[in-house]
Amino acid sequence: MKITILSLFPEMFSGFINESIIKRVIDKNLVEIEIINFRDYSPLNHKQVDDTPYGGGSGMVLRCEPIFECLDKIKTKESYIVIMCPTGNTYNQEKARNLSLKKHLIIICGHYEGFDERIKSLADEIISIGDYILTGGEIPAMVVADSVIRLLDGAINSGSLDNESFNDNLLDYPVYTKPANYRGLKVPEVLISGDHKKIAEYRESEQLRITKERRPDLINNLRTIHKNNMKYRGK
Repeated sequence: MKITILSLFPEMFSGFINESIIKRVIDKNLVEIEIINFRDYSPLNHKQVDDTPYGGGSGMVLRCEPIFECLDKIKTKESYIVIMCPTGNTYNQEKARNLSLKKHLIIICGHYEGFDERIKSLADEIISIGDYILTGGEIPAMVVADSVIRLLDGAINSGSLDNESFNDNLLDYPVYTKPANYRGLKVPEVLISGDHKKIAEYRESEQLRITKERRPDLINNLRTIHKNNMKYRGK
């Protein structure tokens, strides 16, 4: 897989691609990450990439030309273009899985007061990582890239992926390690009992409890999926 990120601040990605799991996956040749400064594609003097908005208003808006010119050079038939923008659909694990199947993922980072709306016509998908505003799309691009890369075959032990939050629309169960008793805080007895059936039941019940308490919306989604499946089977 290849991931190309268009950004005005490519140096922000130095630590991201040179540390931890991401670096190991790159070293295994499971993914290629390319960072492009789209300022290089500006046709204007001084490589200007922004301008004042038509109709008035505060701030500066990213111009069309640098993005269009850059994509003309780098996109292929296998490219899937994503724009990071607060107006996009909220990102989740299902979207991460879908993006991990793409051969060439292009992520465009916004900045300033946003994109000239015509740039969005280039996107296959517009994504937001949440209902808050950041100074630019670089951190959201890292979030998307990280969540996608870890799903690639060989990136992470498959058993670890199977037991993570948001699989089956549930949050993860609590985990513990040694010591069994620290400052009076004890590991639940069932986890040190050696009874694997009871451990599995405990973990499943904890997943449901935690999800109900912290993300009831996920439980509602789970119920909707179950109802739809029952309707489908009844046909």
